[in-house]
Amino acid sequence: MNSQATASPLTCFKAYDIRGQLGTQINEDIAYRIGRAFAIHLKAKTVVVGGDARETSEPLKMALAQGLQDEGCDVVDIGMVGTEEIYFATSYLKVDGGIIVTASHNPIDYNGMKLVRENSKPISGDTGLFDIQYLAESQPWLESESAIKRDQEKGTYTLVSNLEPYADHLLTYVKADNFKPLKLVVNSGNGAAGHVIDELEQGLKQLKVPITFIKVHHQPDHTFPNGIPNPLLPENREDTRRAVLEHKADMGIAWDGDFDRCFLFDENGEFIEGYYIVGLLAEAFLKKNPGEKVIYDPRVYWNTVDIIESNGGVPIMSKTGHAFIKERMRQEDAVYGGEMSAHHYFRDFNYCDSGMIPWLLVAELVCTKQQALSQMVKNRISKYPSSGEINFKVSSVVDMLAKIKNHTWENLLEIREIDGIDMIFKDWRFNLRGSNTEPFIRLNIESKQNDINEKINKLNKLVLC
Repeated sequence: MNSQATASPLTCFKAYDIRGQLGTQINEDIAYRIGRAFAIHLKAKTVVVGGDARETSEPLKMALAQGLQDEGCDVVDIGMVGTEEIYFATSYLKVDGGIIVTASHNPIDYNGMKLVRENSKPISGDTGLFDIQYLAESQPWLESESAIKRDQEKGTYTLVSNLEPYADHLLTYVKADNFKPLKLVVNSGNGAAGHVIDELEQGLKQLKVPITFIKVHHQPDHTFPNGIPNPLLPENREDTRRAVLEHKADMGIAWDGDFDRCFLFDENGEFIEGYYIVGLLAEAFLKKNPGEKVIYDPRVYWNTVDIIESNGGVPIMSKTGHAFIKERMRQEDAVYGGEMSAHHYFRDFNYCDSGMIPWLLVAELVCTKQQALSQMVKNRISKYPSSGEINFKVSSVVDMLAKIKNHTWENLLEIREIDGIDMIFKDWRFNLRGSNTEPFIRLNIESKQNDINEKINKLNKLVLC
């Protein structure tokens, strides 16, 4: 593939990853450029690549691989995978970096990439992503390059499977003896998660773990006949809920397209907000690792802090976002980090996020506590009710945040500005932060009383007036 310097900026480069509309913002030529730029920036000798279940992921991945090879970089292709499989393979295979082609839960006419360097360290806007963008935009890579020289220095291409060691690693987070018979609904959303569930199913059988899987939308299908896999959308939850009730399952699990996030449903088919899952996972880890540090994000945290401290752990707040969470976890050597957005990070997973480890731990917790998931969560919701994230479109994020901060609040105890603004009162608090990409502010409220709707109305009036 021959490529000339692009005449305009590559708008697919975002703060944390690469994503854009197919054809105009991301295409095979751009993927090729990114491959070459990535290899130059990292001085990489070997890079692992993979792609999700989208139809365009394979040709974009092959163009990316061609760019890497043309810079003399050897390419290890692990096939159709989820994002965390690239995270795992980058460290497990001891290569210089990893790239997955994925658009996760974006519309069907989008695609993108997530990039890591050695030891699965994230590459974002603050850690080299925009340097890669500059190289991808500015280099000519003309046909006049010496074909002989390029052929001599061209990297190799190898297609391998890394599924078995990855699945084996996932099963190290739980103990087979802790499990009682469970029935789990698993909804892959026709994305990339199905092959991992099949591998884990075989591994669990070998360990004599009595789990029965009810598989929904299990096979990858690039047309997404049941909707883009995004369980955050209420309309995408119904199939999981119905299957849980129909099969009298103990729990339901659904994933987004690249399964770096999982979403849980209790035995009644009720969707559980990610905030409360953070608390459950903190408890699961601290029971096994007393005294360890746990990272949490500042949007909602009273429930999380309460659980961490009551289980003998050390709670540490971090700014929202995977790059910030991962960096803070490495600094603190924290065993676990959780965000209410359903991203969960694990020290033994190279401080990366996984959508497979959380459900394994929660399933184990259901068995060891001998308590239904609904009951575990109900107790926490009752103690610390939460609004969930509420989005408001505003003309100016900066002006709205200033307005809220300067408002005369009764009984205000503290203002924090770790991520947006955090207004803390005796019995309730709220966090308000701007979107990085859209003219939205995002509101999260939590309370120690059953008055969430009252607080929502109060903030509604202030924001919308």
